Amino acid sequence: MRPTLPSLEQIQQLSPVYRVTIPDRYRDKMGHMNMRYYLEVYDDAGDALFESFGLTPAFYKEHGSGGFDLEHHIHYVNEVHIGDEVTIYARLLDRSAKRLHYMLFMVNESRNLLSSTFECVNSYADLTVRKTAPYPEAIASTLDGIIGAHQQLGWDAPVSGIMCS
Repeated sequence: MRPTLPSLEQIQQLSPVYRVTIPDRYRDKMGHMNMRYYLEVYDDAGDALFESFGLTPAFYKEHGSGGFDLEHHIHYVNEVHIGDEVTIYARLLDRSAKRLHYMLFMVNESRNLLSSTFECVNSYADLTVRKTAPYPEAIASTLDGIIGAHQQLGWDAPVSGIMCS
């Protein structure tokens, strides 16, 4: 059984991290956005999200670090058409020393609908040895603050129940 999806009003309590107008090259045989491009949009949004808490390309380069996505779960709710404007909102759920569990919500601004959810477990990594590593203290502290704020929202995130944090 799928969890109850939040309302648009609940999702819009979160910070938007990415906006895009869906280009024609994302079109599939049915005339809407092909499923492969949902992951591209979520990947671009994830980059913006991680930059918002300090994990920028410059930070990664300076520290010889990066990140690895370990698991994804995409739930397709309402189709997205070419030319639609979508906004991605982010909610941080939990973290361990090395991993972050979060969700992204794709809101179709053109149709005023939740189009999709994306659940992810990502790990910080030391790229000098290509292994997961603990988040640096400054990043961990920022993540903890955001997670704490998101836990106070008053609605449950619609997690898949199959992800490992």
